[in-house]
Amino acid sequence: MTRTASAALLCLSLLAAPAVQAGESPELNQDPHYSDMGFFDIHLCNWPDRVPFFKILFSSAQFQHIDSMTVYTPNKQLLASLDKSKFRVLQKENKPEKRVYMLDLDVPEQASTGWYSIDVKTAGGAQYQARDYVIMTRLEKVSVMQPAAGAGPQQLPVTLTWQPVPGAQYYQVFVRDEWSGDMVFSSELLNTAELKIPEDKLEAGGYYSWSVHARDTNEHVLLGVFHMGSMSTKAFFSVAD
Repeated sequence: MTRTASAALLCLSLLAAPAVQAGESPELNQDPHYSDMGFFDIHLCNWPDRVPFFKILFSSAQFQHIDSMTVYTPNKQLLASLDKSKFRVLQKENKPEKRVYMLDLDVPEQASTGWYSIDVKTAGGAQYQARDYVIMTRLEKVSVMQPAAGAGPQQLPVTLTWQPVPGAQYYQVFVRDEWSGDMVFSSELLNTAELKIPEDKLEAGGYYSWSVHARDTNEHVLLGVFHMGSMSTKAFFSVAD
């Protein structure tokens, strides 16, 4: 699917979504995912062997001031609270340390399209809010992956291909050594359904699995880092001696 078609699908989804009441949506002349306390985003994930789920994320360089982080649905119902004690450290060169708080949550049956929000309260009693717009639809998983088990040993360099996913604009490929269990390669974001694995990442006689994460957008002012994501099942291949 072309980017133009993907954009058209997104517009149709927005038009079909329930209207947001006046005063409930933030001004989009600034990114609503940010507050003075950090960045908020929700991904709608479609993973193998589990029901669709929200991946809720909040990152902050002001973590020492945070008392609580509470996420709400578009109708102001409690969705989840993030645990201050569970975080990943994000450290970039010449940047202050950030902590990333994440939670995977099965999508509730009553979940609806609209603005999801996070209220971040500080130990001093101040409160900050950020928002992310969620459209309740799913991105299908990548399929028709080649090479796959049964294709026979592959000659280097190995090229991976897959069936494009309607609505996906970007893909990221992950390759794992099945003998050692190590991740040997992860790609940059791709906008085509094909990847040639760098030759120095694979070994003659090796046995590998690979999977593809598809996503609809990248750094979107309305939908966040991305809105919908899906992960393919694993495919397998061997490399000729």
